[in-house]
Amino acid sequence: MLAAAGVGIVYGGGAVGSMGALADGALARGGRVVGILPRFMADLEWGHTGLTDLQLVEDMRTRKHLMLAASQAAIALPGGSGTLEELLEAITLKRLGLYLNPIVLVNTRAFFDPLLQVLARAVEERFMDPRHLNMWQVVGTPEEVPAALATAPGWSAAARSFAAI
Repeated sequence: MLAAAGVGIVYGGGAVGSMGALADGALARGGRVVGILPRFMADLEWGHTGLTDLQLVEDMRTRKHLMLAASQAAIALPGGSGTLEELLEAITLKRLGLYLNPIVLVNTRAFFDPLLQVLARAVEERFMDPRHLNMWQVVGTPEEVPAALATAPGWSAAARSFAAI
């Protein structure tokens, strides 16, 4: 979907699983795919060898930082602990007004429903401001991602004024 729309992809650089399939699909459609992979993963031969660009970094922190810095949006597909960590870091940085780009959760088979419930509970318990619920968009299918990106509400560093409640 993204490659067909002319959108490049920055991701963790892996060759297997859903992220490898994402990269393969985008590359097959002529898309630009940049991977950012920690050196230890390259040493284990986990990196995708057919990417437009594969950048090796020293550690996971650097990887997450560079992926967000190089992106114009964070799109989360269902995944494991790494996906959840990266998503929550993007949400945290957006809350602090340090990451201002759209965040889209592709909620295939209601995968993110429990997380969305926890985030709503954080608002109910006053750990987050109700405005924080506008930091992300939720779509049911990958086909809805381009529209979600186009209609994402703006976010600015002014969010710092209600980051701490």
